Amino acid sequence: MRQVAVRRDEPDNEPLTEAVFLILLSLAQHPLHGYALVKDVEELSGGRVRLSTGTLYGALKRLLEHSWIEPFEQEDTSREKQAYQLTAVGRRQLQAELGRIKQLARAATARLRTREA
Repeated sequence: MRQVAVRRDEPDNEPLTEAVFLILLSLAQHPLHGYALVKDVEELSGGRVRLSTGTLYGALKRLLEHSWIEPFEQEDTSREKQAYQLTAVGRRQLQAELGRIKQLARAATARLRTREA
């Protein structure tokens, strides 16, 4: 069996989980720490997705390993809150996933139209 090296600077072809998609989307505008991520994901999802601490930090660990996010160095370190920011690789991954979702939505819309006709 032939093995192919995965390039970390190229988007993966696998769909993202909803939680990972929302975490990346939350970080698209500016760096956030864990609690702020939980709150933003909940707001983005209209309250449908409430990340547990384990889910959040497990996802953050994987995103760090893939270099999709990185720690953000804050000047105010009076509190021990680690903030994270989206990397260029993470932004490309988010854009690729958004394209996949748009394509799926177009296909769903087309099928619903033919079903209604």
